[in-house]
Amino acid sequence: MTEKHLLVVDDEKNFGKFVAEVAVSVGYEVELTTGGTEFIRAYEERKPTAIVLDVIMPDMDGFEIATWLAEQRFDGHVIVVTGYAPMYAKLLETLSLAKGLRSVTKNLKPVRAKTLRDALDFDGPTQSLD
Repeated sequence: MTEKHLLVVDDEKNFGKFVAEVAVSVGYEVELTTGGTEFIRAYEERKPTAIVLDVIMPDMDGFEIATWLAEQRFDGHVIVVTGYAPMYAKLLETLSLAKGLRSVTKNLKPVRAKTLRDALDFDGPTQSLD
C-alpha cells in the first residue's frame, strides 16, 4: 500500500475520475467522494496525506469542509479547485491558511493534467498556483 493517500471531494464525478487517473500516475492511492458527509466519513476511516477540495458543492461547500479540516488539525496538502469565479479559490485558500491548514494550492477548472501533477507533487508548507 502507498504512503500517499488522496481524498477527493467534488460533486462532478467525471472531474473526480480525472483527478484519480492523474494521482494514481504519480503514486497516490485515491478515494473519491461527492459531498461533505461522505468526505468526512472517508476522512475518518483513513487519514489522507492530500485532499482535492471543490469550492461549490450542494450539501457542504469547500469553506465548511476547510474549517472542519482545520478543526481536525489536518497537516497534509489541500488542492482547492473551482469552476466558478477565481476569487472563490483565493478566498478558500486564504481562509484555509488563516484557520491553520499548512499547505494549500489553488487551481481553476478545467485543470490540466500537468498542473494537477505539479500540485500533487508538492514540497514545502505553502504553495499557490495563480
